[in-house]
Amino acid sequence: MKIFLCCAAGMSTSMLVSKMEAAAQAKSIDCAISAHSVAEFEDQLEKSDVCLVAPQVKFRFEEFRKEAEKRGKACGLIDMQNYGMLKGDVVLQQAIELYKQSEAKGAAV
Repeated sequence: MKIFLCCAAGMSTSMLVSKMEAAAQAKSIDCAISAHSVAEFEDQLEKSDVCLVAPQVKFRFEEFRKEAEKRGKACGLIDMQNYGMLKGDVVLQQAIELYKQSEAKGAAV
């Protein structure tokens, strides 16, 4: 599973990515996680299974969610508190749940 976090510049989210990677490793979950700016959304969506939108760009969330849905990809908004407290395990679980829901929709079609 490939997960990308979409934020303002792709930098502030790198600490959360590290926490998510540590959580994935601890749970033996095979995934690739990266952070990218909103300018890279289209390109990264093509390469990924799940997009998580950071709170600082939540004003773009609906637009991104609709585009992801059109392409059969999952997209969710990261909770501000989980983002601020760098709860990598919680955000990773959110990505996994979104991925499962997306896969279930794809199988049902």
